[in-house]
Amino acid sequence: MKLIIFDCDGTLVDSQHAICAAMTYAFTSLALPVPSRADILGVVGLSLPQTFQVLARDHPLPVQLALAEAYRTDFPGRRSLPDLHDPLYPGIGEVVTALSERDDVLLGIATGKSRKGVARLLEREGWHGRFVTIQTADDNPSKPHPEMILRAMAETGAAPKATLMIGDTTYDIEMAVSAGVHALGVTWGYHEPGRLINAGAHAMVEAPDQLRAAVDALLTDREVAA
Repeated sequence: MKLIIFDCDGTLVDSQHAICAAMTYAFTSLALPVPSRADILGVVGLSLPQTFQVLARDHPLPVQLALAEAYRTDFPGRRSLPDLHDPLYPGIGEVVTALSERDDVLLGIATGKSRKGVARLLEREGWHGRFVTIQTADDNPSKPHPEMILRAMAETGAAPKATLMIGDTTYDIEMAVSAGVHALGVTWGYHEPGRLINAGAHAMVEAPDQLRAAVDALLTDREVAA
């Protein structure tokens, strides 16, 4: 059985507008300068504590914790605004449906989002039952620590040679490399493709409609090599 694990923000959904809005609220609520959009998107994928360790590195821990709490408080409300909706990337819904209907594939999610955030996405898209393992920031160390992938494999019984991580950031790729599984980078997310390749991505895709072929190519090659 093949296990295909998706990152969420920047891979399944385009959440950059909502994330940047919530970050703006968090920093302005504490009367602090707001980081640049590039800096904010550069840490998408990290869990909240690690996010503010980077974005607020010059501030003490209590300030970082206060920023995280402000972000949590504001984010659900901001997501409800029409102009801050985090839509699926075009074609992703069809990919998830097609892969989940295969007899030889199990799907998972590994994300820096909270479990509540993932639950909202699954409810909105009607994806209940599509993903058999869901690893979030609530239950695991932050990416790029490999625990999310290791736990997903343990829950499903999938072997490393039959497991593939799909993501848009270096944190996803580094996590996959550390876990000993294949890493597939996508170019429509928040980190430059060259960074993903340098981090160890085994292949890159430029559009969601390329995902199914890339998944089969990578996992078949890995099984043959093993």
